[in-house]
Amino acid sequence: MACVKLNSLSSQWIANNPFSSRRGSSSSSISTAPRGVSLRIRASYSDELVQTAKSVASRGRGILAIDESNATCGKRLASIGLDNTEVNRQAYRQLLLTTPGLGEYISGAILFEETLYQSTNDGKKFVDVLREEKIVPGIKVDKGLVPLPGSNNESWCQGLDGLASRSAEYYKQGARFAKWRTVVSIPSGPSALAVKEAAWGLARYAAISQDNGLVPIVEPEILLDGDHPIERTLEVAEKVWSEVFFYLAQNNVLFEGILLKPSMVTPGAEHKQKASPETIANFTLNLLKRRVPPAVPGIMFLSGGQSEVEATLNLNAMNQSPNPWHVSFSYARALQNTVLKTWQGRPENVEAAQKSLLVRAKANSLAQLGRYSAEGENEEAKKGMFVKGYTY
Repeated sequence: MACVKLNSLSSQWIANNPFSSRRGSSSSSISTAPRGVSLRIRASYSDELVQTAKSVASRGRGILAIDESNATCGKRLASIGLDNTEVNRQAYRQLLLTTPGLGEYISGAILFEETLYQSTNDGKKFVDVLREEKIVPGIKVDKGLVPLPGSNNESWCQGLDGLASRSAEYYKQGARFAKWRTVVSIPSGPSALAVKEAAWGLARYAAISQDNGLVPIVEPEILLDGDHPIERTLEVAEKVWSEVFFYLAQNNVLFEGILLKPSMVTPGAEHKQKASPETIANFTLNLLKRRVPPAVPGIMFLSGGQSEVEATLNLNAMNQSPNPWHVSFSYARALQNTVLKTWQGRPENVEAAQKSLLVRAKANSLAQLGRYSAEGENEEAKKGMFVKGYTY
């Protein structure tokens, strides 16, 4: 049975009121359709989803990911001697989100639920701060990884229960895209069960998000853990993305209204031989060309424990020739590492820390345009951030 989607209401994202509330979506079949053909309509949000995705996937810009859980944010704060309190978490995220001129290089910001509902010290909602910089607010919606029974010590991502109602509330608060991260481990197999579970969970999440007005970021992270060569990473990534797009189609997900957050195709972190940015770009682009339809507007890569400079060099190498998609970044540690160390929790360091964020954001903006050079980068930015079995 063939299924297609039809656009309906025009988007207001680029117009005057990008965060105005809209009625919930509905689905129906058209009675006048030819016999044997079902036409499914995502009535309220199709055009808005497309426009939001295009806004995030805009030239020279990428995503700032600050969606770490409270526990993981606490680890970051502990590294500079701060207690894990809501006051300290709010102060750090305010530093990031109020950076003057951030919107020149950043098109979207993924927030943790706590941050979505927080405000600055002077009472301005963080979502309004972002809107003034023409940055789209996003929200992490998964509930984290748990052991997958019957697998080879692998994980699955929970959070589908109640996702529709939570997504509707996030939309009302101003979020316009969502993020769901699941992982695949190469040293653990990966098993067919783990790959299928990852792909199916992502597809269900994506369909639910679109039905509630949120552009889904689809993120099956191929972990860096292991000593395997780059060819093995490519083999696994091709299998994973094949399953992902099969189930996205099965769930009637609108490809023009999604974004992807893949891992770059690299050797395992413990492999004896490192790959050059040109090699990583070649393998990664081969993966994308073989598996990702050109209808998808944006490929927003995760850094996955690479150093700040490594992640930027690899992104730059991928943008040395035209691509069917906007190939950009969705970095957490690779944008924040130097910022945190500069800030040290001291009010007098806020301005310097914000300048360091702009340095990293501009570097990756240039990489998205294929114009980045690592000349002049400091040693701190070259330090790797790989953590075996990393969770957040």
